[in-house]
Amino acid sequence: MPFKPIETERLIIRKFRPDDFKALYDYLSDVNVVRFEPYEPYTLEQAKREAEYRSNSEEFFAVAMKDSGILIGNLYLGKRQFSTFELGYIFDRHWQMHGYATESATALLNYAFGELKAHRVVAECNPLNYRSRKLMERLGMRREAELKKNVYFKKDSFGTPVWQDTLQYAILSEEWLGREGRSN
Repeated sequence: MPFKPIETERLIIRKFRPDDFKALYDYLSDVNVVRFEPYEPYTLEQAKREAEYRSNSEEFFAVAMKDSGILIGNLYLGKRQFSTFELGYIFDRHWQMHGYATESATALLNYAFGELKAHRVVAECNPLNYRSRKLMERLGMRREAELKKNVYFKKDSFGTPVWQDTLQYAILSEEWLGREGRSN
């Protein structure tokens, strides 16, 4: 079934389009925005290829302002085994700290648990990524694990891995659907 855009009070969550590359470049080229991501800041050419890829992906969702259509970030909802999905998010720094990540992630979780019949949604972040941790907690996700030096994305000048820790969070369908004040 094709994805139907989701509207919230202030946002539209929709599929990516190839012409989203400029907005995608604006935030994926920002070293402060991608600081905790497993990749370096994007070039314009990489953003063009990524927008094309995401326009054909079932896992990436563009988050745009409802009133202007401006693309401000994206969500990720990747299918895993056992009716589990992985949630991810990244937003342009100019649009952070206004509740847009919480608003859009809430809507996408409603979609995951309602339409996709997810059993469980998981998310991960670097422990130093305080804003991401707080977002997962606002969403009602519980911290299930703290993995020590379990992953690396970069190597130092000697070729030695720069190991990072990972926090793992999750929420079950019955927890999401049974929470107080849910917005379905």
